[in-house]
Amino acid sequence: MRDFMPVGNGWRCRCDQRIRLLASRYVRIVTAITVLSSVGEALIMKTKIRSRRLRSRKAAKPSTVPADHKSAFPETMLRQTAGARKAGLACVKRMPAYLQLLRVLQAEGQRHVSGTVLASVHNLESVIVRKDLAMTGAVGTPRIGFGITGLITAIERFLGWDNQTKAVLVGVGSLGTALLGYHGFQNFGFRIVGAFDHDPKIIGKWVHGRKVQGMDQLVPFVRRGEILLGVLTVPASVAQETAELMARAGIKGIWNFTPVKLELPDAVISQKEDLAEGLAVLSHRLHQSH
Repeated sequence: MRDFMPVGNGWRCRCDQRIRLLASRYVRIVTAITVLSSVGEALIMKTKIRSRRLRSRKAAKPSTVPADHKSAFPETMLRQTAGARKAGLACVKRMPAYLQLLRVLQAEGQRHVSGTVLASVHNLESVIVRKDLAMTGAVGTPRIGFGITGLITAIERFLGWDNQTKAVLVGVGSLGTALLGYHGFQNFGFRIVGAFDHDPKIIGKWVHGRKVQGMDQLVPFVRRGEILLGVLTVPASVAQETAELMARAGIKGIWNFTPVKLELPDAVISQKEDLAEGLAVLSHRLHQSH
């Protein structure tokens, strides 16, 4: 009778409680996984935006640099953004794990690392790792490997993590509050500098170090700060109109956490994250494994 408990005049299987408990845990786990795994897509969006800005600046302002002068910054940055587009999503998603391992090895005092060691992060062939790292411009030495310090710099520059990109978050509900509280974004070159909502009960309150502002302040805030990225965590019923407002304000990339497929101008990039899809995949895989 250990698997049953009394309920009213009968008995109920304790597995019902276990199922509800597991479902609750799944939701929390999937929320965390989605935030971390979707960083790769946000980085691609960020790289595309930066590439567009560089191309537009180059077209608008003729170069005054002599033809025989070699500048380290613009040419390098253009090569990196082009490399990111060529690399594709799978390559970009693997980079944060490489970087995490490199920082651990650096803290341990190691100076070089082989492609084989980095391949263990994703259980890949070392040749795939070498192709990934080639996209960053990093060059290894036979039988020695890659210099850890130089490789960290190359990956950070490739991903755009060598400087901070400002973003605003619109919709300070449960998910929006959780994202505001995630300090790991700063390690990814991503900093949320403003939070906005339409609810008078929330406006004026401080949430994880940001004062929530009303929607009427969004446009001047974005334009004044020249902010390009926005995080959308509003209810589905107002997602489209809110995204349009963000686009009019000057936002060029929207990280969309709503279930709505946004219709935006071609100049605005959007990346959609769906927690329900992640939960479905996790539940299906768990079911298949038992």
